[in-house]
Amino acid sequence: MEKVFCYFISALLLATSMLASFSLAKTNISTDTMALLELKDHITSDTYSILAKNWSISSSVCNWIGVTCSYTHHHRVRALNISNMGLAGSIPSNLGNLSFLVSLDMGNNSFHGHLPEGMVHLRRIRFISLSHNNFTGEIPSWFGFLEKLQHLSLRNNSFTGFLPPPLFNISGLGVIDFSENNLSGIIPVDMCNSLPSLKKLLVSSNKLNGQILTGISKCSRLEVLSLSTNEFRGRIPREVGNLQMLEELCWSNLSYIILWD
Repeated sequence: MEKVFCYFISALLLATSMLASFSLAKTNISTDTMALLELKDHITSDTYSILAKNWSISSSVCNWIGVTCSYTHHHRVRALNISNMGLAGSIPSNLGNLSFLVSLDMGNNSFHGHLPEGMVHLRRIRFISLSHNNFTGEIPSWFGFLEKLQHLSLRNNSFTGFLPPPLFNISGLGVIDFSENNLSGIIPVDMCNSLPSLKKLLVSSNKLNGQILTGISKCSRLEVLSLSTNEFRGRIPREVGNLQMLEELCWSNLSYIILWD
């Protein structure tokens, strides 16, 4: 009798665990669906009617155009690629509810407004491209909390203000592309100490000033360095020549620059 009772308890615990797991998966799928439907509601122009026709609760979010799900994490949304879709609108704060998102590409559209603070909850994100849109305001300091971020492209928007210092504490960040904005201020002189994985730094066509990257040789993995059309002053450090992996260097149209120290 005691043995039967033990089997009964074990079976009951297993069933409870499975039910809880199913409930969690359902909730998570629902959370992702609601976040994307909220994004859809913030779309003011859908040129090709892609989202209007395809993003519907009549089908699983994992079947929506631009959405990729993981089948190892309760079918959570892992990637969102709605680039080049002729979309206009803004990003809602609860996009950050896509807590399993690894890749976000909204490039080459007409999104506008500020980046919402709710995106700080994208703690698994590795790739972000919001390039070629109409975003405004300062680049948020909360990017510095996205510790797994490896690629960040905000090229060709209307961002203003200084480069946020917390951003330069993400040790795995390999690509920074802030070209073609209205950014001002300086690049942190100790940047290379904090970004050992940096391969591409593109900040051309801004209003950045100050000295050019003293200590640049510590960015030993740097492959692309684009500084053109800014207001840097002083001398270009000779240590640039020590960057053995450097393939592309752009520094035309700089103010008050002496080529070598």
